[in-house]
Parts: sequence; C-alpha cells; structure tokens
Amino acid sequence: MEQTELTVPSHGDPLAATLGRPDGPGPAPLVIMAHGLGAVRDMGLAAYADRFRAAGFATLVFDYRGFGCSGGQPRQWLSVRRQLQDWRAVLAHARTLDGVDPDRIALWGTSFGGGHVIRVGGDAGVAAVVAQCPFTDGLASLRALGLRSTLKLLPAAFHDTLAALVHRPAAGVALVGPPGSAALMTAPDAEPGYRALVPPGLAFDDHVDGRIALQVPLHAPGRAAGRVRVPILFSVCEHDTVAPAGPTLRYAARAPRGEVRSYPVGHFDIYSGSAFEQVVADQVDFLRRHLG
Repeated sequence: MEQTELTVPSHGDPLAATLGRPDGPGPAPLVIMAHGLGAVRDMGLAAYADRFRAAGFATLVFDYRGFGCSGGQPRQWLSVRRQLQDWRAVLAHARTLDGVDPDRIALWGTSFGGGHVIRVGGDAGVAAVVAQCPFTDGLASLRALGLRSTLKLLPAAFHDTLAALVHRPAAGVALVGPPGSAALMTAPDAEPGYRALVPPGLAFDDHVDGRIALQVPLHAPGRAAGRVRVPILFSVCEHDTVAPAGPTLRYAARAPRGEVRSYPVGHFDIYSGSAFEQVVADQVDFLRRHLG
C-alpha cells in the first residue's frame, strides 16, 4: 500500500500530511484523520490508518498548525478556531486529489479531534463521520479535571492570554500530569495512557499555550450533533475520565443518522490491545456500509 508525504495549505501555513492509498484500481473512498489534545499523527493513528487501507479506503492523516511537522506560529498554540480551519482546509484539498472519490470522504477524529469532526461533519463534501472517544462538553471535562487542578491552571492561563496580547512568549501548561497537578488532563489513567502513545525517539513537546484552559469550559462541540445529516458513528468509552461518556451519549441521540458503539474501557485504552481490535472492526464495518 502506497504512502506519500504531502503538504496541505491552511491559511498561509503548510500542514504536514501522510496520504495512504489502498491496493486496487479506481478512485477510492477517503478517510481524513487527526488527533486530539496536543497530540500529533505519529501517536497511535497509524494502526487505525493501516486497517482502513487494508479494508480498501485511502487515508489522509495530518498535523494541526503549530504542531508536529506542520508549519504555523506560535508553536503549541491549541486554538479551537484554527484547528477547525485546518480540518476544512484538508477537506477541501482532499477533494482535488487524484485517485480519491470526492463524493466518498469521511472524517475521523479522536478525543479533542472527535469534537472537531462533529462540528465539521455538517459541512458539504462530507459523506460520513467517526467521532472516537470525542470531547463533546467542556464543562463536563472541567468537572472531571477537578477543582484543585483547575485552580492551579488559572495563573498560566491568564498569563498566556495577556502575553499573546502584547506579543510575548507563552509560559505554557502541561498536557498531562498526576492527579491534582497543574495539567489539562490529570485523571489517574491520563498520564500513563497519554505517554504510552508517544513512540520511542519522537521529540514531543508535552506543553501547550495556556490560553486553551480558558476555552475549554466554553467549548461544547457535541451541540452540533443535531446538524450532522450524514451517518456519524460515536465510539464511546464507558469509563472515560477525560471526555465523560454521559454528555456524549446525550448529544449522540440528537444526530439524525447517529450510531453509537460503547466499550467498557477508559479514554486511552482504545489505541491498543483487544479494545483497539473491537473498535477498529466496528469502524471498518461502519465505513463499508456508508462509503461502500
């Protein structure tokens, strides 16, 4: 199966992406893929992309602006608005690719990216959506984070907000940490689960601009589920300590063509082992039914 590195323009910056083509002739359906909170495409997405290509789908996996191998400044600025722009730029570019059927393009996002694909899933040119352990409700995630960690995050969040106004460097906040620490994810399974996704030798920055801590409580992409008119699969982790399952299930019920698959695992368990095998099999089945 052929893989090609390419760049996709997004608002003046190049996004790094990997295009994988399945064996076989003719235009193929395509699955566009991106990761979650501060993560990059090298962190566990290849296993999913390999299975999709083996099932006959092309894959296009990309890094957001300011992260991984993509361009864009400032680095590590996790902006919801910018990342939604990147999804739409990649979708528009994908429709021009040779060997891709522009009428059979699916979006696949996990965690924070799972919330993004719910928002973008209502756009023209999307045939299906997979939202994996999706971040759907900021207030629910804030409650899961806990008061202690929230209070510890606020100084850096306000500092980086003011620093951006006067064009000064951000102090940054940690993506993951132990319970009660000043990090964006502090559940007992968060730090070991997140770090297990980082492959050996990857130079990975585990801090992001603190401004995101002020955006999270206001960000509820699950509210857009009712506007997604195409088939959308919600792959839900029942014991999710980062993106609680309850709000996700309530939002999923609003999707006119929504499907739900629930798994008795935590947020980080679905990238490997038996949980991965079950999840990816269900997703391949969904994509085959709706993309052909």
